[in-house]
Amino acid sequence: QVQLVESGGGLVQAGGSLTLSCAASGVTFSSYSMNWFRQAPGKERAVIAAITRSGGNTYYADSVKGRFTISRVNAKNTVFLQMNSLKPEDTAVYYCVAGLRMGEYDYWGQGTQVTVSS
Repeated sequence: QVQLVESGGGLVQAGGSLTLSCAASGVTFSSYSMNWFRQAPGKERAVIAAITRSGGNTYYADSVKGRFTISRVNAKNTVFLQMNSLKPEDTAVYYCVAGLRMGEYDYWGQGTQVTVSS
């Protein structure tokens, strides 16, 4: 059974930082590209960061480029999202997603809430 469990969300002031973690089980983690999606109230869910299986290539949405960093440690079956210079518009539920290929989204975590106060 595949499980993706996010942690690290919470309440932070604008300009602050948070690091999200996602621990995977039930999959060969190194065989999957990993993604972070977010969904803000009243908005569609959208991918904001992605990383290839080896970690050699990454993708960022324009809204987070230069502020967020995705990374992974395959030996620990974990992917991270370091979020700096947070803005109120970053407030959303953040989801960890695994896909066999970049652009594919096969398994989803339950999400973790990030709230940025102004």
